[in-house]
Amino acid sequence: MTTNAFRVTPWESASPPTEELLLAIMTGQGMTPYSWSNAPYDIYSAHKHGYNKVIYVVSGSITFRLPLLNKQVTLNPGDRLDLLADTVHDANVGPDGVTCLEGHREYKSP
Repeated sequence: MTTNAFRVTPWESASPPTEELLLAIMTGQGMTPYSWSNAPYDIYSAHKHGYNKVIYVVSGSITFRLPLLNKQVTLNPGDRLDLLADTVHDANVGPDGVTCLEGHREYKSP
């Protein structure tokens, strides 16, 4: 799923990736990823960031809503979200909590 503000890349393999593999992918793309986690059903209210972010889900699940775009996407292990700076979003953590890797990235226009 792609719009101008975000892109979701589902994990294609039947088995989820390891955190080490996701770290290698992100560092290979020039990011310095860090890990964060939330408990089941934690909620992030609508907000935005002044930077482009990339998120990979390591374990659990999280649903991101983009209210101004009327879009919603649930990420599971291995799924990737690229979110452009200043995109308003909120998030709801799934029933098993979530652990993610996040990195920040510059995007160049074509």
